[in-house]
Amino acid sequence: MEQQIDANLRLLKARVSEAAKGSGRGADAIELVAICKGQPASSVRAAYQAGQRDFGENRVAEAREKQAELTDLSEIRWHMVGHIQSRKAKEIAPHFFMVHSVDRVKLAKMLDHFATESGRILPVLLECNTSGEASKTGWSAWQKDDWPGALEDIKMIRDLKNLAVRGLMTMAPWAADPAILHSTFQGLRTFRDFLEEELLTDLPELSMGMTDDFEIAIEEGATIVRVGRAIFGPRHTDA
Repeated sequence: MEQQIDANLRLLKARVSEAAKGSGRGADAIELVAICKGQPASSVRAAYQAGQRDFGENRVAEAREKQAELTDLSEIRWHMVGHIQSRKAKEIAPHFFMVHSVDRVKLAKMLDHFATESGRILPVLLECNTSGEASKTGWSAWQKDDWPGALEDIKMIRDLKNLAVRGLMTMAPWAADPAILHSTFQGLRTFRDFLEEELLTDLPELSMGMTDDFEIAIEEGATIVRVGRAIFGPRHTDA
């Protein structure tokens, strides 16, 4: 298992580097977050030993179990990438490096409160729906008519003292054709550009792209890609 994860990471990083080069950037412009949902702590340790430092989880409870097992990995950075229930917000600020999935003002205010209690500034990304799928959460951003309403919410979040809004996140439709993928990722970049102009602030991070579409996401400006299966293989559990 350890050797396979090491080999998978090497191959993946080569693909990220090639995609970055194709977009006129260096590999160091792309942050790889290894999604370890459904994977045992031993797989996370193997990836860490292979040089990976950023890991993403979808569920707080599963993340906390792994964090408890991996306290000796001093340089590990945990990212919350999944939907956050309000009752779980208290556990986020003390235990995660960054949150990718802030999808409503109420959640942002709760995270700000608990970040204040924890004595830290919590970096966050705002989840946006740029595909138009009804199943997706976050701010509606696939139509420009929705942008002004989203802007008002985002202004409120920007002004929260203990959150640092670093950028945006989106998820593309599953098994979509390349044209739809390009459109989804372009939409996030274009919406980010609109927000930067209106807010007069930098939003440098675009978290988009997973195992099946990260190269297209990089082509369209991703700075963070969230990849699980290409590193770890199929999930060991449904957790």
